[in-house]
Amino acid sequence: MPGGVIQKKVSDMSEIYAKFRLDWSGFSLDVDLVLPAVGVTALFGHSGSGKTTLLRCMAGLERASRGYLKINGDIWQDDASWLPTHKRPLGYVFQEASLFDHLSVIGNLRYGMKRVAGLQGDSLDQAIELLGIGHLLDRKPDRLSGGERQRVAIARALAVEPRLLLMDEPLAALDLKRKLEILPYLERLHEELAIPVIYVSHSPDEVIRLADHIVVMEGGRASAQGPLAEVLTRPDVSIRIGKDACAILEATIGIIDKDWHLVRLDFPDGCLWCRDPGLAVGRRVRVRVLARDVSVARERPSESSIQNVFCGTVESIGEDEHPGLALVGVQIGRSRLVARVTKRAVAELKLGVEQVIWIQVKSVALLE
Repeated sequence: MPGGVIQKKVSDMSEIYAKFRLDWSGFSLDVDLVLPAVGVTALFGHSGSGKTTLLRCMAGLERASRGYLKINGDIWQDDASWLPTHKRPLGYVFQEASLFDHLSVIGNLRYGMKRVAGLQGDSLDQAIELLGIGHLLDRKPDRLSGGERQRVAIARALAVEPRLLLMDEPLAALDLKRKLEILPYLERLHEELAIPVIYVSHSPDEVIRLADHIVVMEGGRASAQGPLAEVLTRPDVSIRIGKDACAILEATIGIIDKDWHLVRLDFPDGCLWCRDPGLAVGRRVRVRVLARDVSVARERPSESSIQNVFCGTVESIGEDEHPGLALVGVQIGRSRLVARVTKRAVAELKLGVEQVIWIQVKSVALLE
């Protein structure tokens, strides 16, 4: 849709350059990042790791002693120039919706648009449709649930046609029921926005479900960054997105086996069978495969109850959290999985990098 930000993603491979140095008493931020200008980039880490501080620097709410920000070729700040927050074409979604209680939903949305000259009504209509809030427009904020309030806040941020959307733990203030209510709308943002989203979270489930790219923050610095699927399967990086190591696969529902209530999930250079979740053929899904559900063998297993068996190549062998365990990264064509095995098994199987092996996947989880 012309002039809007809510449209199918374009193949724009431009980048975001963000470099900030900020020194406070007891804390310093020191990052130098090159981020994709499409999709969702998650800033992930524990409280106090610098996620929100980095986001505020990008928004111009914190002025770093040394800072550089370039978005799609336009410099928002460097040593010689500084674009204040109100002149940066961005949307910012906070943990709390912060709506005006005396205004209706439509009043809140239109108020947010006043600061940007020349806006057309298309962007507002698109935001209302994307967030599913058309039936709420005449309500006051005190008649909205927490999830509805946050959907209005996101729509308000999108209605100004931003070139960058910043989201600071938008689900942190919601209970589980409200989080589950709003997550499908965030997935629509992931699928349909034509602008980059920087998403701050310490929730593994949110990151695994929404992010394309990840920056892991520790002590004000980026300890790891890259495409989510690649970072998760790097045993040399001592991070955990959740309680267990895992791999993420982007797949499509290829076949529905109605006799056995199964579906085949097709991913680049492979496929997996799992229980039928009731989705249509052709539907794109994201799949999580836990390292503990992957076993390794030197020869193809025979007469096994496990349906998902692959031939792959050992890409890496790294340390796990327990000294007796190892994480084995396995390349399957263009895709990657990771297996948790004992170091004794590594020795007995004589596993080594570039070795061809067989793996079995016991179960998978659709992130729906």
